[in-house]
Order: sequence, then structure tokens, then C-alpha cells
Amino acid sequence: MDEVQQLKTWEGYVDWRKKPALQGRHGGMLAASFVLVVEVLENLAFLANASNLVLYLTKFMHFSPSSSANTVTNFMGTAFLLALLGGFLADAFFTTYNIYLISAVLEFMGLLLLTVQAQMPSLRPPTCALADINISCQEVGGWKAVMLFSGLYLVALGVGGIKGSLAPHGAEQFDETAEQGRKQRSEFFNYFVFCLSCGALIAVTFVVWVEDNKGWQWGFGISTATILLSIPAFLLGSPFYRTKIPIGSPITTIFKVLTAAIYNTYKCKNSDKAIIGLHSSPSCMTDSESMEDEYSHTSKEPSQIPRGALNFLNRALIDNSGHCVFHCTEKEVDEVRIVLKIFPIFMSTIMLNCCLAQLSTFSVQQAATMNTKLGSLKVPPASLPVFPVIFIMTLAPLYNHVIIPVARKTTKTEMGITHLQRIGTGLVLSIVAMAAAALVEIKRKRVAVDSGLLNSSEPLPITFLWVALQYLFLGSADLFTLAGMMEFFFTEAPISMRSLATSLSWASLAMGYYFSSVLVSIINNITSAYRHKPWLFGSNLNHYHLERLYWLMCILSGLNFLHYLFWAKRYKYRSTGP
Repeated sequence: MDEVQQLKTWEGYVDWRKKPALQGRHGGMLAASFVLVVEVLENLAFLANASNLVLYLTKFMHFSPSSSANTVTNFMGTAFLLALLGGFLADAFFTTYNIYLISAVLEFMGLLLLTVQAQMPSLRPPTCALADINISCQEVGGWKAVMLFSGLYLVALGVGGIKGSLAPHGAEQFDETAEQGRKQRSEFFNYFVFCLSCGALIAVTFVVWVEDNKGWQWGFGISTATILLSIPAFLLGSPFYRTKIPIGSPITTIFKVLTAAIYNTYKCKNSDKAIIGLHSSPSCMTDSESMEDEYSHTSKEPSQIPRGALNFLNRALIDNSGHCVFHCTEKEVDEVRIVLKIFPIFMSTIMLNCCLAQLSTFSVQQAATMNTKLGSLKVPPASLPVFPVIFIMTLAPLYNHVIIPVARKTTKTEMGITHLQRIGTGLVLSIVAMAAAALVEIKRKRVAVDSGLLNSSEPLPITFLWVALQYLFLGSADLFTLAGMMEFFFTEAPISMRSLATSLSWASLAMGYYFSSVLVSIINNITSAYRHKPWLFGSNLNHYHLERLYWLMCILSGLNFLHYLFWAKRYKYRSTGP
């Protein structure tokens, strides 16, 4: 008991029993290690089915190829976008600890529904003899379709909550007032991406093989058991976790400050009596604002908020004649200023994720037309994601233990390589990847012409390892950018909205997938109008103009990088340490 009394508490944090978290007992790398183990299990459960879902929907639910692709795209995009909801709820009302547990249960329920449906033929449409042209395949419908989509979107809701809470929960375990704590937090984000890749590796190899050879009920069953196992694995770390206390809705703060600034700007144009810098009565402060103000004084957050940017927001501080609903504190205005400053960085990452979306579409189809043998082993084209996954798993420890220490000694700075430099490196690699993809496609089509197989479905006499080049470049870009984004958004965002800000990393991925679909549609519409034959249409990939798509994406990525540089050069970090 005396030992407990001697330990200092972490201000603004509690343990799993809602008691004050204690320094030396809660938090640290031990607590974060449980999160890393859970991430392996969570991503395995998600990607085991998502990576092969098109096949299940086509063969067993009898969707058309285009409907299957759209269904999977919508499912993946929704799951990643829902990370924003998970982050918001963790910041505003619940905690990252509670949101993870709730989300894992939701994902388990969804996977259980899908497993039962895959196991029982009566819950699926009648078996379709694809070889018999006289028999039309009956697409899943009615209550069977309701069961399918209920399972899928319960999984999406659970995945979104987990993505929005698990990484922030792990990052919360480190003491950012100490240099060692900040270095450990940076290592955590790198290893988070490493563990994400570990789960993906098992998913796209072992589980996909089980689904193809033993049945989809086994694949769904493995995912169901894995996400169920992740719950006790997460709970085992409960005695060591420290969890941030929610201090109100960050969305409410953002809208309140923006509304007040716009309202007062309009009022100033119609009245000369407003006085900038004069606040409304302190009696207007709500209980939640008082709590937040008290927390801001007790918290030892080392960050300094840069002033002078987005001065338009200062109008939210104008005396508005006692309208309490518009009352804004300087702290709230500064926090919204930070959010608006990181938003252009977020927008600059969407193009990279649009490039990454090609790895699960056209890149796989390219490989399917090539020689996929490695000696006596025939590699399925759908297993190509193994290349970037293995590369990330190799590069992440190398980055932590070699690149960063060398960079710290060279630059004589705590970070060595800044967050924005990491993101920028990823964006440059995406440009290189698209250029490599275009050159490989030119080579592939030249081989098709030279070998007389332009109109044939036979494998071309060129190894699929050429396509692996773009996988390696984009895999490296993903490591630099995803880990850099997560750490940047978490570190730079106000402490009251860190989970929501970290979720922007996943939202960028979702928007990249959506933008990829939109880009292909726009290209086909324009090229069909002017050339009477779309670039990306038909059943034979050899007649596509994929190289033109890749060159276009290379150019767009280059322009996007210039856009990124414009904002990155003007950005001033708020977290520079004590």
C-alpha cells in the first residue's frame, strides 16, 4: 500500500478499473507489446477473407465479376472509413480500450454469420454448373443476401472500430514528456506496421490456401477463431494499460469554432462594434470545457501550438454578446487551427493509396498472363502481395535499428527523420513504382506481340517477377507513409482528438480505393468518346492500354508530390519536446 502511495499518477489517464494510472506500473513498451500481438491476429482475421472475397462472391454467391469487384471495394472502403467513427467514439465518449473490445465482438458476430452461411448449403444459392450454358446461375437474394451483407457489414463495422482505436491505444502507452518515451512511440508505429504485415502474410498464404483447397467455411472459421482469440490476448494486457480519459467531442469543438468564426466574420462586416480578443462571459463555460481546461493545465503534454497561421479562426474569439453556444476558448481555436493545418497533408496521401489499389486489381491480372512458375512451384497470382509484405517485414526492423540511429547521429536531432520526410519518401517511391509499372507493362505487351500471343490466353514467356518490382516499390512506400502518417497525425493532433486524427490514415486508404475506381471510369468514358475504344475495356488484358494508365498515375503522383511539398515546407511542428 505504501508503494502505491509513493507512485505518481499519470494525469488524464486511468487503468482498466477506472482508477488513476500509476507511473512505473501502467504504460510503456510492455503494455504496447500486447497491442502488437493483437494487431497480428486482427489483421489476419480481416485480410484472410478480404483478399480472396471476390472468388467467394463469384463462385458461391453467383455475383457477376463486376458486381463482386464493386461489393468488395465497397466493403473494404466502408471498413476503413468507419475507422473515423471508431476514433471519434474513442475520443468523445468511450476509450480506446472499450472501443476495441466492442468492435472485436461485432467483427466476431459478423464472421460467425459468414461462417455459418458458408457451412450450410441451404443458406446459399443453389449450386451452379458453370460449364453448362443452359443453366443460368441464380444470384444470392432475399433473406440469404440479407444474411450475407449483414455479416459483411458487421465485420466492416468491427474492423473500422478496431482500426480507429488499436493503434492510438498502443501509442497512448508512452510518456511523451520524456525523450525515451517519444523514441519508443516512434518504434511502436514501425512495429505496428510490421505486425500488420505479419498478419497479412499468414492471411494471403495459409488461409487463402485453406479457402481454395478445404472450403470457405474453414477460411471463415479460422478468421472467426482468430478474432475471438484476440479478445483474451488484449485483455491480458489490462493490468498494464493506461487509457486516456475522454474529454468531449472533438467534432463539436471543430464545428463550434468554424461556426463562430464565420458568424463573427459576417457580424463584423455589418457592425463596427465588435472587439477582437474580448471573450464572452466566463459564466458561459460549460462543465465539459471547465474539465478540459483543468486537464490542459494538469497534463504535461510538451507540445507548443504555433500561432500566426489561419488568423481567420481568431474571429471565433470576438465578443458575441453573450451567445454561450458560440463561446470559444483560445485553446479550442488553437486546436482547430492544428487540425486544419494537418488536413492538406492528409489530402496529399490519397493519391499514394490510389496507386496501392492497383496492386489488388490490374497488377494481379498482369501477373495472371505471365509465367508464374518459380522452378517447379507455380505461384498463384493472388499471392503476389507476399512480396511487399515480406519486404515490409524486412525493412521495418532495419529502419528501426539501423536507418534511424544513423540518421539521428547525422542530423543530431531526436527524430533523425521527421514524419513529413517519411511521408514524402513514400510519395516519391510511389512515383517510381508507377514509372516501373508502365515500363514493365510495355515490356509485357512487346513479348506478347513478339511471341504471337497477343490474342491468346496462354501464359506469356516472361516471368511474373517483373511485376513484383512495382510491388516492392509500393510496399516500401506503404511502410514509410503509413507509419509516418499514423505517428504524424497522433503526435501533432490535439490530445482530445488523437484517435480521430490517427484514423485519417485509414480514411486516406479508403479514399484511395474509391478514387481508383472513379479514375478508371473517367478514363474509359473520355477515351471511349474520343477514340471509340476505351483504354481499359474488354476481356483480353493484352488489348488494354495499362501503360498509359500507369504513366498518367505517375504524372498525377508527381503533381501530388509538388502539392505535398507546398504544404510540408510551410508546416511547423507543434511537438518539439520540452
